[in-house]
Amino acid sequence: MNGLDSLYQELILDHSKHPRGSGLGPEEGRTASSHQHNPMCGDDITLRAHVDDSGEHLLDVTWEGSGCSISQASASMLAALVEEDGGETGLARADVDRLIEGFREALRSRGTIPLDEETYADAAALSGVSKFSARVKCAMLAWVALEDALARA
Repeated sequence: MNGLDSLYQELILDHSKHPRGSGLGPEEGRTASSHQHNPMCGDDITLRAHVDDSGEHLLDVTWEGSGCSISQASASMLAALVEEDGGETGLARADVDRLIEGFREALRSRGTIPLDEETYADAAALSGVSKFSARVKCAMLAWVALEDALARA
């Protein structure tokens, strides 16, 4: 394992052990939830998306779940990314859609498309998961939950 792979593995374990955005929080304001289950390995995620009154900006993401370190780290990384990039005004829905689609494309690429660290922050550490098709669903679970929650918002 090279140094970068080791660093990424440590980052995934850190997010798994010290999750960001964990706990669903209150259903104040405009929220939408989605529960996703990965029958392949038993991962569960319930994610709540908090959007502004117009429904056009994602303010934050909270979640709770159980499962493998990849699914839990991915949910944590997603929550941290929304918090960091959204600021007080939140992320525009179009930007969130692009993030989700780019994440999906990279994870389905079997390692040919790496996630950009400038765009995906810690979630870029999940690029290597794309080489293991059985783990792609684990990493995608929270992102699919966000996509579904936003469709309901």
